Amino acid sequence: MTVSTRERTRRMQIMQEVEGYLDLLLVFGDQYVLNQQVIDRLANRALDTLHQLPIDDIQRRSQALFLKGQCHRCLEDYQQAAESFEAATDLEPENVHIWLALGWCHKRNQRLDLAIESLEEALDVDPDEAIIHYNLACYWSLANNVRTAIQYLAQAFDIDPNFRDLVVGERDFDPIRNTLEFQTLTSVMI
Repeated sequence: MTVSTRERTRRMQIMQEVEGYLDLLLVFGDQYVLNQQVIDRLANRALDTLHQLPIDDIQRRSQALFLKGQCHRCLEDYQQAAESFEAATDLEPENVHIWLALGWCHKRNQRLDLAIESLEEALDVDPDEAIIHYNLACYWSLANNVRTAIQYLAQAFDIDPNFRDLVVGERDFDPIRNTLEFQTLTSVMI
C-alpha cells in the first residue's frame, strides 16, 4: 500500500506532537517539579494523539509502542508501560533504549529478575554502553548480590568514569553501600 506524501507528513506531525508532550514531561520534569495532575494531563493527551496514528510499518509501530510506554511511565502505570516496551522489543530487539526502559519498569513492578534479564538483553546488543552496566549494578545491589553488582559497577566506571559522580546519590546502592567491596571500588581516585 502506498502512502501519500500528505499522509506521511501527517504521521510525522503526530509523532512529533507526541514526542513534544513527552519532552515537556521528561526533559523539563527533570529540571522542575511538575504536579501529577499536569503530568497526567500531558501524558493522556500524548496517548490520545498517538491513537490517531495509523501504524502500518514495523519501525513506526516500534516507535509508537516506545512512545506509548513512555506515556504510561509518566502516568506511573508501569505494568502497561512494560507491556508496550515488551511489544516494541519484539519488533526492534536491537534498540538498547527500549530494553533500558523495559528494565526500568520491571524494577518498579518489583520484578528485579525481569529487570536484570532486560538489561542483559541490552548488554548483548551494546556491551560498551556504560548506562547498561551501571543499571545492572543497581539492580544486582537491590538483589543483595554484592559481587555481581561490583563487577557491573566497575565495568561502568571503566567505560565512563563520569558514572562515579552518580554513586553518592544513588539509593539503589544502599543495600551494599557499607560493604568493603563497594567502599573500595568507589573510593579509588582517578
